[in-house]
Amino acid sequence: MTFVRQSGIKNKLLRRFSKEAFDLLAPLLEPIDLPVKHSLVLPRKPIEHVCFLESGLASMVAESSDGKSVEIRHIGREGIAGYPVVLGVDRTPNSAFMQVPGHGLQVATEDFVPILDHPGARQLLLRYVHTCELQLAHTALAAAKFNVHQRLARWLLMCHDRIDGNDLPLTHEFLALMLGVRRAGVTDELHILEGMHAIKSTRGNVRITDRNKLIEIAGGCYGVPEQEYDRLIENSPQPSTLPVHLNGNRHHDML
Repeated sequence: MTFVRQSGIKNKLLRRFSKEAFDLLAPLLEPIDLPVKHSLVLPRKPIEHVCFLESGLASMVAESSDGKSVEIRHIGREGIAGYPVVLGVDRTPNSAFMQVPGHGLQVATEDFVPILDHPGARQLLLRYVHTCELQLAHTALAAAKFNVHQRLARWLLMCHDRIDGNDLPLTHEFLALMLGVRRAGVTDELHILEGMHAIKSTRGNVRITDRNKLIEIAGGCYGVPEQEYDRLIENSPQPSTLPVHLNGNRHHDML
């Protein structure tokens, strides 16, 4: 059994668990190395583990029945892979795998689900699922209403939010998956952002040279889900500290 101290954890969700909920979960957490391409969720297969990422970057990918695929959201130290189990779902058509190597803390689904009986843990994780849905919604909005270099700026900002430092070890293959374009088109879009002095792109790496410029380029397609995460998780009281009715229901302002 591995003993994990909450004070030493980098995952933002785990850090927001109440002490009572974390003490229930901590003995179940196991450290895991997460190399590139490591599968966290397999499409249409039972979700056997939930993984709290401590470092690195994972992609959630949607795939059509004829094999077309696109990245729909990122998972980093702000969240967990396998979150559909929070909603009582045992599998999903989407996949999730590592794009940037790192490590995490995983727990078997059969051990994790009972933790959801703790009101504080359940409320925190439902808030997180809400922010995931909002990120998906804004991915759709970006694809429909913004041009490709704005969408690229958004994805790079989202990667930057989840990776330490200004160097993002992103391949053209990954960038093409993010944008839903051919790899040949990725180079052109990177050159646009370089011409605006927001990034410096080399083989297998994108360096953020001016984050504020990147935010300006992304415009309205970046920021709303991030603000909602900060409001509901990063800067809100721990759910277990909020009042509970006698019937176990939270007050109406929880979400």
